[in-house]
Amino acid sequence: MKVLKPIYFLPAAVILAMSADLLVGGAGFGVPDHVIFMRLRLPRMLTAALSGAALALAGLQMQTIFRNPLADPHIMGVSAGAGTGAAIATLLIGTSLPVALSGLTVVSAAFAGALLTSALVVLVASKMRSGTTLLIFGVMLGFVFSAITSILEYSASAESLKVFYSWSAGSFIGNGLDGIVVIAVALAIGLVLALLNSRNLDVTLFGEEYSTLVGVSPSKVRNISMIGSCLMAGAVTAFCGPLGFVGIAAPHIARATVGSSVHIKTIPATILIGIGLSLVADILSQSFPRPIPVGSTLAIIGIPIILYILLKR
Repeated sequence: MKVLKPIYFLPAAVILAMSADLLVGGAGFGVPDHVIFMRLRLPRMLTAALSGAALALAGLQMQTIFRNPLADPHIMGVSAGAGTGAAIATLLIGTSLPVALSGLTVVSAAFAGALLTSALVVLVASKMRSGTTLLIFGVMLGFVFSAITSILEYSASAESLKVFYSWSAGSFIGNGLDGIVVIAVALAIGLVLALLNSRNLDVTLFGEEYSTLVGVSPSKVRNISMIGSCLMAGAVTAFCGPLGFVGIAAPHIARATVGSSVHIKTIPATILIGIGLSLVADILSQSFPRPIPVGSTLAIIGIPIILYILLKR
């Protein structure tokens, strides 16, 4: 009797998680709740799914090009850059502005900060031959932006800090159609680039010297991956806040599930697992009497997985 591989159960598990995520929330089902379902629960579920897919795919590529099992968008400073953009926005927001306008300003500034950081990383990546050096640059860039953010927080008003902390805690709630479309477009672009680059990513796993010998340019592979990854991470971070652990954990689970590191196989598995992790984190977040930040639930799920990976290695 042939035993089905775990990969075959992933689509069903993701559909189950999507359905479960739609069932959790503050209000029950019924005809009066149709508006709540369409305006709150469905957008929240779609945001969680798209964000998980984007962060997971970005993490997979970064782990490959840097040959580092713990590489993800946070390591490259993209989230820190978005945080600095959001922090700058809080200083420009007056307490008299409506909450909705304040939130929109923070999202716009965070996206601008993420894109600026991404452009800087991609520019440096085109000049550096060593993936390790670029990784160190990303870490240092993140420290710089974090330091700037801390200074801005110290100078901000209490009302502005409340807006900033609400964003920085991480959440899939409150994202409208515009945000969903932006994340979806970023994911689509990132996925196309990853699929077109998949064979070269496979070669990159053997090191830069081998890649050069077989005619694959490590810098070109790195640039393509970084453009797609930073775009996806920037979009998610702007609308959902700095979310960690999905980009690190999902690729490892995907490789173990498919039993291979070949990217044409691991890319779809990584995306499905990233979706599942984000949905489970959102379900857990909404299960408390008062919803807790999804960044915290992702940490609860992701940290044990990462510790297991480190101990296993």
